[in-house]
Amino acid sequence: MLLLSPPEFAPAKINLTLHVTGQRSDGYHLLDSLVVFADVGDYISLRAADVLGLAITGPQAAQLPVTDDNLVLRAARALNGPAVAITLEKHLPIASGIGGGSADAAATLRALSRLWAQPLPDTALALKLGADVPVCLLSQPLRMRGVGEELAPLPAVLPQTHLVLVNPGVGIATPAVFKALPCKTNPGMANMPNFATAADLAAWLATQRNDLEAPAQSLAPVIGTVKAALAAQAGCLLARMSGSGATCFGLFATATEATAAQTQIAAAHPDWWVKAGKLLD
Repeated sequence: MLLLSPPEFAPAKINLTLHVTGQRSDGYHLLDSLVVFADVGDYISLRAADVLGLAITGPQAAQLPVTDDNLVLRAARALNGPAVAITLEKHLPIASGIGGGSADAAATLRALSRLWAQPLPDTALALKLGADVPVCLLSQPLRMRGVGEELAPLPAVLPQTHLVLVNPGVGIATPAVFKALPCKTNPGMANMPNFATAADLAAWLATQRNDLEAPAQSLAPVIGTVKAALAAQAGCLLARMSGSGATCFGLFATATEATAAQTQIAAAHPDWWVKAGKLLD
């Protein structure tokens, strides 16, 4: 079957900060987060079909069997259009804190909306699929607040920044991480200044937090090992966990430094998932 459109990229979502500022009566947590995206991710392809279907390929396919409640299928059903055969080329590790499932659902919404010449779905529909789907639908640097529905542009363009993503192969259930968080009412993120360089960005980020890092590390101590491995690399400006883990990122000023760090970490830990890339504008 021929592709109905070019493959849609589903970039990894990185929480450069993640402040947990409260909890609603329905249990949902309130967040204040600086969210960016990397040039590392999955791909969604569409083909003509008589019934809606999903196939999963790629290096991480074995970790994600096809099930009826896959977010990609749920996203397609939410738009309620003609049937298509969807292929998810899976590169991002699952349950890893970099928005893989949400990014895939958002890419499905973008691809189908373009195919059917429809506007992108509103935030309410995206939010029903998951708290990270609205921000992944836009896939650009944003400040995310509330439960994921309050999205605001940044006051300035972020400087060119390279990164290395590392996942130790440990999946962590997000509800368990939130349950282990001792305080649910923490201060929000400070207002962002302008940043001239990646080093400026990293220095400011070091004054902010990921409130889920400590509880996630209590559940998966290897996160501390991953952060230490990143921080030890030449040129690493900041090492931190993304989302609810267990993926961590290291920020670098140059692609050369990031690539060298990827090579060294991958050689020292061949069982870890390690990818170098850069932040998307």
